[in-house]
Amino acid sequence: MCVSQQQHFLGSSPLPPLVLILISTLAQGVLVIPEGFTQPPVLTDSLEAMTTFTAFAASDIHLPCEASGNPTPTIRWEKDGRMFRSEQTGSGTLTVSADEVLESYQGTYRCYAANDLGTAMTHTWRVIVEPQPVLKKQWKLLKRPLEGESLVLSCNPPHSSSPPHIHWMDKKMVHIKQSDRVMVGLTGNLYFSNLLRSDSRDDYVCNAQYSEARTMLPDTVISLAVRPNNDIALGKSPQLLHPSGSHSSVVALRGQSLTLECIPEGLPTPKVGWTKKDGNLDESSGRGENHNRWLVFDSISQSDDGEYECRAFNGHGSTTHSFTVTVEAAPYWVKEPQNLRYAPGETVKLDCLAEGIPTPNITWRINGQPLSEVDADPRRSVSDGVLKLLDVELQDTAVYQCEAANKHGALLINAYLHVVELPPQILSSDGVVYKVTEGGTIKMSCKTFGSPLPHVAWESEDPDPLLSNPRVSLLTDGTLEVSDVGFSDRGVYSCFIKNTNISIDAHLEVFNGTVILAGPQDMRALRGGSAFLDCHFYKDPRLLRYTIVWRKDGQKLQDSSLDDKYTFFANGTLQVTDVQSKDNAEYSCEIITEIDQATASGSVTVIAHPDPPKNLTLSEVKDYSLTLSWIPGGSHNSPITEFLVEAKEEQLSQRQEDDVWTWEVIEQVPGNFNHRQLSLRPFCKYAFRVIAVNALGPSDHSQTTPFYSTPPAVPYTNPTNVRSESSDVGTLAITWDEMPRRSHNSEGFQYKVLWREAGGKSIHWNHGHAKSPPFLVNNTGTYVPFEIKVQAVNSLGEGPTTEAEIGYSGEDVPEEAPSGVSVRVMNRTVAVKWNGAQNVRGLLLGYKIYIKRLGPQGGRGRRSPRERKHRQEDREREGRWDQAKEDDKVVVVLGNKNSEEVTGLQLYSQYKVSVAAFNSKGESPPSAAVNFSTPEGAPGPPASLTFDSPSENSIILYWTPPVETNGILLGYVVQYQQEVKSRDSPIKMQMIGDPNVTHLVLDTLSPQSYYIFKVIARTAAGDGQPITKRNATLFDGVPPSNITITQSNTAFNLSWVPGERERNHGFRISFLKKSAGGQWEESEMVNSTQAFYSLTGLQPGTEYHLVIMHGNYTQWESAARTLGPGPSEVSGKFATQGWLIGLISAIVLLILILLILCLVKRRKGGKYAVKDKEDKEVDSEARPMKDETFGEYRSLESDTDEKRSNSQPSLCGDSKLGSDDSLAEYGDSVDIQFNEDGSFIGQYSGRGPAPHANESSGPASPDNAVPPPPIAPSMSTILNRST
Repeated sequence: MCVSQQQHFLGSSPLPPLVLILISTLAQGVLVIPEGFTQPPVLTDSLEAMTTFTAFAASDIHLPCEASGNPTPTIRWEKDGRMFRSEQTGSGTLTVSADEVLESYQGTYRCYAANDLGTAMTHTWRVIVEPQPVLKKQWKLLKRPLEGESLVLSCNPPHSSSPPHIHWMDKKMVHIKQSDRVMVGLTGNLYFSNLLRSDSRDDYVCNAQYSEARTMLPDTVISLAVRPNNDIALGKSPQLLHPSGSHSSVVALRGQSLTLECIPEGLPTPKVGWTKKDGNLDESSGRGENHNRWLVFDSISQSDDGEYECRAFNGHGSTTHSFTVTVEAAPYWVKEPQNLRYAPGETVKLDCLAEGIPTPNITWRINGQPLSEVDADPRRSVSDGVLKLLDVELQDTAVYQCEAANKHGALLINAYLHVVELPPQILSSDGVVYKVTEGGTIKMSCKTFGSPLPHVAWESEDPDPLLSNPRVSLLTDGTLEVSDVGFSDRGVYSCFIKNTNISIDAHLEVFNGTVILAGPQDMRALRGGSAFLDCHFYKDPRLLRYTIVWRKDGQKLQDSSLDDKYTFFANGTLQVTDVQSKDNAEYSCEIITEIDQATASGSVTVIAHPDPPKNLTLSEVKDYSLTLSWIPGGSHNSPITEFLVEAKEEQLSQRQEDDVWTWEVIEQVPGNFNHRQLSLRPFCKYAFRVIAVNALGPSDHSQTTPFYSTPPAVPYTNPTNVRSESSDVGTLAITWDEMPRRSHNSEGFQYKVLWREAGGKSIHWNHGHAKSPPFLVNNTGTYVPFEIKVQAVNSLGEGPTTEAEIGYSGEDVPEEAPSGVSVRVMNRTVAVKWNGAQNVRGLLLGYKIYIKRLGPQGGRGRRSPRERKHRQEDREREGRWDQAKEDDKVVVVLGNKNSEEVTGLQLYSQYKVSVAAFNSKGESPPSAAVNFSTPEGAPGPPASLTFDSPSENSIILYWTPPVETNGILLGYVVQYQQEVKSRDSPIKMQMIGDPNVTHLVLDTLSPQSYYIFKVIARTAAGDGQPITKRNATLFDGVPPSNITITQSNTAFNLSWVPGERERNHGFRISFLKKSAGGQWEESEMVNSTQAFYSLTGLQPGTEYHLVIMHGNYTQWESAARTLGPGPSEVSGKFATQGWLIGLISAIVLLILILLILCLVKRRKGGKYAVKDKEDKEVDSEARPMKDETFGEYRSLESDTDEKRSNSQPSLCGDSKLGSDDSLAEYGDSVDIQFNEDGSFIGQYSGRGPAPHANESSGPASPDNAVPPPPIAPSMSTILNRST
């Protein structure tokens, strides 16, 4: 049959002003025509596969057939191959009205949609028309089977092409309860594997539900009466109620469901198991259902093909049934032909590949006509389901149908071929700006339209061909793709259609990529704290708009929340506050710009102390042991390292006042265990709790277990450290360490004490009982050895047998002194030997060596009269033998040693030594004394070294003899060396052969240098250790010129920095009150080395002029004002206050009377305080002077302090000033100094220790001989002024 194809020619009409879209595809020449152009028909709503369905009413018939195309397709129906109804335009869905005869619609249907470009067609659909199922006449059946037998209740509902679903119910429409013993099979029968008496009922009803007919019909009602059976106890081996026989074959279609069924009978109810005989059942898609009576495949596949077996078994045997499952398939598409548009002259291939079991047959149609009925065309060929058409023409436009069919069904698909010819156009916009980041990939669009397809080319500002760059590629839709873009790729690109003047430009801009410099890290946060997640980034400054997005597990976090959970900082940082377990998550930071984005992620792991263990249980409980188990609580992302088992242990014996039962850790259990066996003590009550520990610390404790009490028992142990501590003679005191109450194990606890004489003839033990130690045994002799032991005893019995210890009765003091004492002297050490002590009468603890220094050998050497005088005064004050007592030694030698070396003796001294033994009761008499002497040795360093500098070129050195002369002093060696940078100046030395000379004048020194001075004492044994000091000469002092003033109400505090190497200089401060009637006044004499002076007695709120003169020159001057209010004009008012004048007059008179009395008392012969001061001088050989620092000059401030305490008597005290007799006692050695007003200062001078290096008080010129003034005028000054 020849069928001509429809032709349609589009010509070269211009395109309408619509948006044209070019879709990329791999097939060359595939076009998508914009809306408004002619298009072949396309089915938009129809049933996809060949279908058969049953219609019970007119509303059940609804066959959709909708199509699109341009022009609008016409739709027609064929029934059983013939035209049915008239053609329709647009909608063609087939429906039936209620007044039509339904039976006339039974048949096979197909729909066609056609327009000028072709015809599309649907599958065939088969419609079966049936009447509604009708309820048959019901019969009530009665069945009376025996108990234990099997039973099948059949259901035979009205037949229908649409099988019903069966429900077994009672007359109340309640489903019969199913189990592994009672179940409904696939056929709808009700199976009883074995009957019970309880199965008896008279309303077993089978109900058939017809879903498509929307109705349910009841079948026959069955009454079941189960009779009793005496053989029920014998049981019954399994048999299969369904299926019958031993083998079944089943064919299943791929993708459909399949259920294999095995329903057994037997007593007891058999169990059913499934296996795959030729494979592993677990690897198949089958699963057991309905108490494993069914093996269900929801969507069976080719891999499920094979041999399956069910096995029913109970205690009496088993039975099997095998199923051969063959999986076949209705046709299914592997590759479908596509709707295509081509230009004239191109080659078209329509692929149509389908699979199925058995293999489907592929046939082609054109516009619904089989290919065999269409005129032959040499350009057309079909091979293996592929239709190929060469050099297509406009008249080849048509709808092609591919159909695949086998015995299980058929598939049909429509695909149109649209051959068009259109002028070329570029659809992409001109002048588009493309933005891309460095290193990225950009696609610049140049979509075209035309038939035949236009040929696209691209150019750039670079003269080299674009496609020569491997990074540049041209896609099939004309798009230019540039990968790994660099800044050199910036510029203008042009797209044009070859052989035309059609082109567009594209502008490419390249930006720096957005980079996250510091993204969120994986962190661990403490629960309840805060977590900070960083997101520091860089973006191209030209990209002004950007967004920071934080996500938690992929969900975007909002910028604000009611609970302030999340805080977003301007630098991108996210703060998560009050972190809890729900905050465990992956957090990502995303920086989004106009053209790119960067993402980094990290995690927050919330850690916390573990939760306490729970569900504590006690198991395996025995008398004295049990197992404690628990369930660990949450670890909060920090593994539990251990569990601490705590116990509270209470003794069941009578409670005492000091008993405090506390929780104690008794076990440490590794974190991977949750139980521990515990050993318990008898006669105790226990409660337990457990604490979990992780890296953050312990959890709260768990709940406490109930108390558990253990029964009593005999003591398990005996007291330890059994010993004797006998203190009284003739008494044995046995003691031991008391056992804790937890070891008593029962009531009535006490100690059984046993003893017997060690080495005695009696083998019997003496014993007694005690509640606590010690236990005393009398009349035991002195230090007699005994065997002793102590055993624990309670109301149930005695503790284990114990080993005896040796103890002794009480000791007495040793009776005899050690003998054979001898000595060997080695410089400052003496080795003492003696014989062992006898008759110690106790445990010898050791010996005591008594060494007494008798004094030096011979005399003390030559001394000056003054030294002898001061030595005599010291001994009168402190006692003649105090130093000797300090030299006495007592050396304790522990144990049985019979010799000892005693060190630290003084050289050139006489000693005596004796030895005594001692035990715990005391010492023996000392041995006879043995005298010995130590040899002469080198002396120690001189006790002190001070300096005086009377001029810029001289220094006087003063020193005191060594404290330890260690022999007879022969003299001194004085060494001095000038300090220079090269450190190689010569050492000068002077020898002094007279030990009584303790000073030396050096008058050829350089004032520009410091010197190192050393003084060494000598004896016949050699030179001793030196005393070393560093010092330099002093320059003439001047008054200070840089003074700081601090004001108060009535005083100026003046401070300055004294010159480092200046001798003391006395000066006065002149001051003038700058007010009417003011006169110049002077302060007392001030020393330049004081560094501070308080000018007192000033008027508040008054300005003063202060001046210090140096000779005829002004050294310093300044003006200052005291603090406080100024003087008020009250003279007139004061004169009117008569009572105040009288009071002041009385006070003045009283003071004058008191002064007169003091003066009278002074005239009666008071002495100066110099004798008291001399009493406080220190022996020059014994100790340094008061307020003296070795190597420096003595400060006049310290002298002033001494004067305040010794030379300023209190008012009306026993004055020691003004006595000529007391001064005469010192003869020529006293140089009395007076102030300018004639008052006595109270300081005598002579050749003595030098003062401070900067405050010379030795022999000097009158300019330097000014003494320091007292802090306040002395009483003698006041009295002398009054006379």
